[in-house]
Amino acid sequence: MRLTRRLAVGSLLAAPVILRAPRARAATRTLKISHQFPGGTIDQGDFRDRLTRRFAADVTRRSNGELAFEFYPGSSLMKTVAQFSAVRRGALDLSLYPLAYAGGEVPEVNIGLMPGLVSSYAQGMAWKTSEIGRQLTDLLDKRGVKILTWIWQAGGVASRASGVVVPDDCKGIKIRGGSREMDLMLKAAGGIISSVPSDEIYAAMQTGSLDAAVTSSTSLISFRLQEIAKATTTGRQGSFWFMFEPLLMSKSIFDSLTPDQQKIITEAGAAQEDFALKAAKQDDEDLATIFGKANVKISDFNAPALAKWRALAEETAWKDYAGRNAACAGLLKLAQAIPA
Repeated sequence: MRLTRRLAVGSLLAAPVILRAPRARAATRTLKISHQFPGGTIDQGDFRDRLTRRFAADVTRRSNGELAFEFYPGSSLMKTVAQFSAVRRGALDLSLYPLAYAGGEVPEVNIGLMPGLVSSYAQGMAWKTSEIGRQLTDLLDKRGVKILTWIWQAGGVASRASGVVVPDDCKGIKIRGGSREMDLMLKAAGGIISSVPSDEIYAAMQTGSLDAAVTSSTSLISFRLQEIAKATTTGRQGSFWFMFEPLLMSKSIFDSLTPDQQKIITEAGAAQEDFALKAAKQDDEDLATIFGKANVKISDFNAPALAKWRALAEETAWKDYAGRNAACAGLLKLAQAIPA
Protein backbone atom coordinates (compact mmCIF):
# COMPACT_ATOMS: atom_id res chain seq x y z
CA MET A 1 0.00 0.00 0.00
CA ARG A 2 1.29 3.44 -0.92
CA LEU A 3 1.77 5.68 2.10
CA THR A 4 0.36 9.16 1.62
CA ARG A 5 2.41 12.20 2.63
CA ARG A 6 -0.12 13.08 5.34
CA LEU A 7 0.00 9.60 6.83
CA ALA A 8 3.77 9.60 6.77
CA VAL A 9 3.95 12.93 8.58
CA GLY A 10 1.33 11.75 11.04
CA SER A 11 3.32 8.62 11.76
CA LEU A 12 6.41 10.70 12.49
CA LEU A 13 4.48 12.99 14.81
CA ALA A 14 3.05 10.01 16.65
CA ALA A 15 6.45 8.37 17.14
CA PRO A 16 8.06 8.77 20.56
CA VAL A 17 10.49 11.67 20.77
CA ILE A 18 13.92 10.94 22.27
CA LEU A 19 15.58 14.02 23.69
CA ARG A 20 19.26 14.02 24.58
CA ALA A 21 19.80 16.24 27.58
CA PRO A 22 22.94 18.39 27.55
CA ARG A 23 25.87 16.78 29.29
CA ALA A 24 25.90 17.94 32.90
CA ARG A 25 29.16 19.37 34.18
CA ALA A 26 30.74 17.32 36.92
CA ALA A 27 30.51 18.74 40.41
CA THR A 28 33.47 20.92 41.34
CA ARG A 29 36.08 19.27 43.52
CA THR A 30 38.12 21.64 45.66
CA LEU A 31 41.71 20.76 46.57
CA LYS A 32 43.84 22.38 49.28
CA ILE A 33 47.36 23.72 48.57
CA SER A 34 49.56 24.52 51.56
CA HIS A 35 53.07 25.92 51.97
CA GLN A 36 55.18 27.86 54.47
CA PHE A 37 55.88 30.95 52.36
CA PRO A 38 54.23 34.39 52.46
CA GLY A 39 51.00 34.65 50.50
CA GLY A 40 50.42 37.07 47.65
CA THR A 41 48.64 37.07 44.32
CA ILE A 42 49.14 35.32 41.01
CA ASP A 43 51.22 38.32 39.86
CA GLN A 44 52.89 39.61 43.03
CA GLY A 45 54.89 38.12 45.90
CA ASP A 46 57.04 35.08 46.60
CA PHE A 47 57.33 33.13 43.35
CA ARG A 48 56.56 29.85 45.11
CA ASP A 49 53.16 31.15 46.22
CA ARG A 50 52.62 32.61 42.75
CA LEU A 51 53.49 29.24 41.21
CA THR A 52 50.77 27.46 43.20
CA ARG A 53 48.23 30.06 42.05
CA ARG A 54 49.35 29.85 38.42
CA PHE A 55 49.15 26.06 38.59
CA ALA A 56 45.67 26.18 40.14
CA ALA A 57 44.36 28.67 37.57
CA ASP A 58 45.68 26.51 34.74
CA VAL A 59 44.12 23.33 36.16
CA THR A 60 40.76 25.03 36.76
CA ARG A 61 40.74 26.39 33.21
CA ARG A 62 41.74 23.09 31.60
CA SER A 63 39.22 21.11 33.66
CA ASN A 64 36.37 23.54 32.86
CA GLY A 65 35.90 24.19 36.56
CA GLU A 66 35.77 20.55 37.65
CA LEU A 67 38.83 21.17 39.86
CA ALA A 68 39.20 24.24 42.07
CA PHE A 69 41.67 25.16 44.81
CA GLU A 70 41.98 26.75 48.23
CA PHE A 71 45.30 28.32 49.25
CA TYR A 72 46.95 28.16 52.68
CA PRO A 73 50.24 30.12 52.58
CA GLY A 74 52.39 30.86 55.62
CA SER A 75 51.71 27.42 57.15
CA SER A 76 48.23 28.71 57.99
CA LEU A 77 46.61 25.30 57.62
CA MET A 78 49.22 23.22 59.45
CA LYS A 79 52.81 23.46 60.64
CA THR A 80 55.56 23.46 58.04
CA VAL A 81 57.27 20.12 58.61
CA ALA A 82 53.98 18.27 59.19
CA GLN A 83 52.78 18.96 55.66
CA PHE A 84 54.75 16.08 54.13
CA SER A 85 53.20 13.51 56.44
CA ALA A 86 49.76 14.98 55.78
CA VAL A 87 50.29 14.66 52.03
CA ARG A 88 51.38 11.04 52.46
CA ARG A 89 48.22 10.23 54.39
CA GLY A 90 45.90 12.08 52.04
CA ALA A 91 45.01 14.58 54.79
CA LEU A 92 46.47 17.37 52.62
CA ASP A 93 46.06 17.47 48.86
CA LEU A 94 49.12 19.47 47.74
CA SER A 95 52.14 21.22 49.22
CA LEU A 96 55.06 23.14 47.79
CA TYR A 97 57.59 21.62 50.13
CA PRO A 98 61.35 21.74 50.82
CA LEU A 99 61.83 18.00 50.43
CA ALA A 100 64.74 17.70 52.86
CA TYR A 101 62.39 18.75 55.67
CA ALA A 102 60.99 15.21 55.39
CA GLY A 103 64.38 13.61 56.07
CA GLY A 104 63.35 12.50 59.56
CA GLU A 105 60.52 10.48 58.03
CA VAL A 106 62.18 9.35 54.79
CA PRO A 107 65.99 9.73 55.13
CA GLU A 108 66.62 9.21 51.42
CA VAL A 109 64.98 12.54 50.51
CA ASN A 110 67.83 14.48 52.15
CA ILE A 111 69.60 14.05 48.82
CA GLY A 112 67.56 17.12 47.86
CA LEU A 113 69.71 19.39 50.05
CA MET A 114 73.14 17.78 50.01
CA PRO A 115 75.89 20.41 50.40
CA GLY A 116 78.14 20.77 47.37
CA LEU A 117 76.37 18.05 45.39
CA VAL A 118 74.43 20.28 42.99
CA SER A 119 76.30 23.36 41.81
CA SER A 120 74.04 24.73 39.06
CA TYR A 121 70.38 24.88 38.08
CA ALA A 122 71.09 22.88 34.93
CA GLN A 123 72.62 20.09 36.97
CA GLY A 124 69.66 19.99 39.35
CA MET A 125 67.02 20.04 36.61
CA ALA A 126 68.85 17.23 34.80
CA TRP A 127 67.80 14.93 37.64
CA LYS A 128 64.24 14.81 36.32
CA THR A 129 65.13 12.87 33.17
CA SER A 130 68.03 10.89 34.66
CA GLU A 131 68.08 7.67 36.64
CA ILE A 132 68.23 9.53 39.95
CA GLY A 133 65.01 11.32 39.03
CA ARG A 134 63.28 8.07 38.18
CA GLN A 135 64.40 6.45 41.43
CA LEU A 136 63.45 9.47 43.54
CA THR A 137 60.04 9.61 41.86
CA ASP A 138 59.51 5.89 42.50
CA LEU A 139 60.65 6.26 46.12
CA LEU A 140 58.08 8.98 46.77
CA ASP A 141 55.32 7.20 44.84
CA LYS A 142 55.72 4.18 47.10
CA ARG A 143 55.36 6.47 50.10
CA GLY A 144 52.20 8.11 48.85
CA VAL A 145 53.64 11.30 47.37
CA LYS A 146 53.70 12.43 43.74
CA ILE A 147 56.05 15.07 42.30
CA LEU A 148 54.20 17.53 40.05
CA THR A 149 56.71 20.35 39.54
CA TRP A 150 60.50 20.10 39.75
CA ILE A 151 61.86 23.23 41.43
CA TRP A 152 65.47 23.95 42.40
CA GLN A 153 66.67 27.00 44.31
CA ALA A 154 70.15 28.32 44.99
CA GLY A 155 70.85 29.64 48.46
CA GLY A 156 72.86 32.29 50.24
CA VAL A 157 73.71 33.30 53.79
CA ALA A 158 72.34 36.10 55.93
CA SER A 159 74.34 36.99 59.04
CA ARG A 160 73.92 39.38 61.96
CA ALA A 161 77.69 39.82 62.13
CA SER A 162 80.48 39.27 59.60
CA GLY A 163 79.70 37.42 56.39
CA VAL A 164 80.02 33.68 55.78
CA VAL A 165 81.97 32.90 52.60
CA VAL A 166 84.44 30.15 53.54
CA PRO A 167 84.13 27.39 56.16
CA ASP A 168 86.36 29.20 58.68
CA ASP A 169 83.76 32.00 58.84
CA CYS A 170 81.41 29.63 60.70
CA LYS A 171 83.59 29.19 63.77
CA GLY A 172 81.71 29.96 66.97
CA ILE A 173 78.50 31.26 65.39
CA LYS A 174 74.98 29.88 65.76
CA ILE A 175 73.96 28.92 62.24
CA ARG A 176 71.10 27.20 60.43
CA GLY A 177 71.65 24.96 57.39
CA GLY A 178 68.25 23.50 56.53
CA SER A 179 68.95 19.76 56.53
CA ARG A 180 70.76 17.13 58.58
CA GLU A 181 73.56 16.94 56.02
CA MET A 182 73.94 20.69 55.67
CA ASP A 183 74.12 21.01 59.45
CA LEU A 184 76.77 18.28 59.66
CA MET A 185 79.00 20.23 57.30
CA LEU A 186 78.44 23.53 59.11
CA LYS A 187 79.17 21.87 62.46
CA ALA A 188 82.42 20.47 61.08
CA ALA A 189 83.29 24.02 60.01
CA GLY A 190 82.97 25.12 63.63
CA GLY A 191 79.38 26.35 63.65
CA ILE A 192 76.89 25.89 66.47
CA ILE A 193 73.80 24.37 64.86
CA SER A 194 70.30 25.72 65.33
CA SER A 195 67.61 23.92 63.32
CA VAL A 196 64.53 25.97 62.40
CA PRO A 197 62.31 26.10 59.29
CA SER A 198 63.01 29.08 57.04
CA ASP A 199 59.82 30.85 58.13
CA GLU A 200 61.19 30.99 61.70
CA ILE A 201 64.63 32.41 60.84
CA TYR A 202 63.66 36.06 61.29
CA ALA A 203 62.41 35.55 64.86
CA ALA A 204 65.41 33.39 65.76
CA MET A 205 67.87 36.00 64.48
CA GLN A 206 65.91 38.78 66.12
CA THR A 207 66.10 37.12 69.54
CA GLY A 208 69.76 36.19 69.14
CA SER A 209 69.23 32.43 69.17
CA LEU A 210 70.59 32.43 65.61
CA ASP A 211 73.53 34.40 64.21
CA ALA A 212 73.40 33.29 60.59
CA ALA A 213 71.21 31.25 58.28
CA VAL A 214 71.65 29.54 54.95
CA THR A 215 68.48 29.40 52.89
CA SER A 216 67.20 30.10 49.39
CA SER A 217 67.55 33.54 47.84
CA THR A 218 63.77 33.74 47.65
CA SER A 219 63.34 33.05 51.37
CA LEU A 220 66.08 35.53 52.29
CA ILE A 221 64.02 38.13 50.40
CA SER A 222 60.49 37.03 51.32
CA PHE A 223 61.19 36.79 55.04
CA ARG A 224 62.75 40.30 54.97
CA LEU A 225 66.04 39.24 56.49
CA GLN A 226 67.66 42.42 55.19
CA GLU A 227 65.98 44.13 58.15
CA ILE A 228 68.19 42.34 60.67
CA ALA A 229 71.22 41.14 58.69
CA LYS A 230 74.57 42.94 58.64
CA ALA A 231 76.08 40.80 55.88
CA THR A 232 74.88 38.44 53.19
CA THR A 233 76.53 36.06 50.73
CA THR A 234 74.63 35.51 47.49
CA GLY A 235 74.41 32.41 45.31
CA ARG A 236 74.33 34.32 42.02
CA GLN A 237 77.83 33.11 41.06
CA GLY A 238 77.42 29.63 42.56
CA SER A 239 76.61 28.12 45.93
CA PHE A 240 77.12 25.01 48.05
CA TRP A 241 73.37 25.24 48.87
CA PHE A 242 70.93 24.07 46.17
CA MET A 243 67.58 22.78 47.40
CA PHE A 244 64.99 20.61 45.66
CA GLU A 245 61.66 22.18 46.58
CA PRO A 246 58.92 20.56 44.46
CA LEU A 247 55.19 20.93 44.27
CA LEU A 248 53.92 17.66 45.73
CA MET A 249 50.54 15.97 45.63
CA SER A 250 49.05 13.19 47.69
CA LYS A 251 49.16 10.07 45.51
CA SER A 252 45.90 8.77 46.98
CA ILE A 253 44.17 12.03 46.03
CA PHE A 254 45.76 11.98 42.57
CA ASP A 255 44.66 8.36 42.05
CA SER A 256 41.09 9.30 42.98
CA LEU A 257 40.84 11.72 40.03
CA THR A 258 39.59 10.76 36.59
CA PRO A 259 42.21 9.94 33.93
CA ASP A 260 41.50 13.27 32.19
CA GLN A 261 41.94 15.17 35.46
CA GLN A 262 45.19 13.33 36.20
CA LYS A 263 46.50 14.32 32.78
CA ILE A 264 45.57 17.94 33.38
CA ILE A 265 47.24 17.99 36.81
CA THR A 266 50.44 16.39 35.46
CA GLU A 267 50.71 18.72 32.47
CA ALA A 268 49.92 21.85 34.49
CA GLY A 269 52.57 20.93 37.05
CA ALA A 270 55.28 20.44 34.44
CA ALA A 271 54.24 23.67 32.70
CA GLN A 272 55.34 25.70 35.76
CA GLU A 273 58.96 24.54 35.72
CA ASP A 274 60.21 27.18 33.31
CA PHE A 275 58.56 29.91 35.37
CA ALA A 276 60.16 28.55 38.57
CA LEU A 277 63.62 28.36 37.03
CA LYS A 278 63.53 31.93 35.73
CA ALA A 279 62.09 33.27 38.99
CA ALA A 280 64.69 31.51 41.16
CA LYS A 281 67.54 32.86 39.04
CA GLN A 282 66.08 36.36 39.18
CA ASP A 283 65.87 36.19 42.97
CA ASP A 284 69.58 35.28 43.10
CA GLU A 285 70.26 38.59 41.39
CA ASP A 286 67.63 40.59 43.26
CA LEU A 287 69.02 39.46 46.61
CA ALA A 288 72.11 41.62 46.21
CA THR A 289 70.05 44.63 45.13
CA ILE A 290 67.51 44.41 47.96
CA PHE A 291 70.06 43.77 50.70
CA GLY A 292 72.41 46.38 49.27
CA LYS A 293 69.70 49.03 49.50
CA ALA A 294 69.35 48.13 53.19
CA ASN A 295 73.10 48.79 53.67
CA VAL A 296 73.88 45.11 54.18
CA LYS A 297 77.41 44.06 53.22
CA ILE A 298 77.25 41.96 50.02
CA SER A 299 79.62 39.08 49.20
CA ASP A 300 79.51 36.25 46.66
CA PHE A 301 80.74 32.68 46.79
CA ASN A 302 83.69 32.10 44.46
CA ALA A 303 85.29 28.97 43.03
CA PRO A 304 88.06 28.60 45.69
CA ALA A 305 85.53 29.02 48.51
CA LEU A 306 83.11 26.51 46.97
CA ALA A 307 85.94 24.00 46.54
CA LYS A 308 86.62 24.21 50.29
CA TRP A 309 82.95 23.71 51.10
CA ARG A 310 82.66 20.70 48.79
CA ALA A 311 85.75 19.02 50.25
CA LEU A 312 84.30 19.47 53.75
CA ALA A 313 80.91 18.18 52.61
CA GLU A 314 82.38 15.04 51.08
CA GLU A 315 84.15 14.16 54.33
CA THR A 316 81.13 14.78 56.54
CA ALA A 317 77.65 15.01 55.02
CA TRP A 318 78.22 12.75 52.03
CA LYS A 319 79.78 9.99 54.13
CA ASP A 320 77.04 10.18 56.74
CA TYR A 321 74.27 10.05 54.13
CA ALA A 322 75.78 7.16 52.16
CA GLY A 323 76.20 5.21 55.39
CA ARG A 324 72.56 5.41 56.37
CA ASN A 325 71.31 2.69 54.01
CA ALA A 326 71.88 1.20 50.56
CA ALA A 327 69.22 3.38 48.95
CA CYS A 328 70.94 6.55 50.17
CA ALA A 329 74.30 5.33 48.90
CA GLY A 330 72.77 4.51 45.52
CA LEU A 331 71.08 7.89 45.15
CA LEU A 332 74.30 9.72 46.05
CA LYS A 333 76.23 7.77 43.43
CA LEU A 334 73.61 8.55 40.78
CA ALA A 335 73.64 12.25 41.69
CA GLN A 336 77.41 12.39 41.41
CA ALA A 337 77.13 11.08 37.86
CA ILE A 338 75.17 14.18 36.74
CA PRO A 339 77.66 16.68 35.25
CA ALA A 340 77.77 20.21 36.69
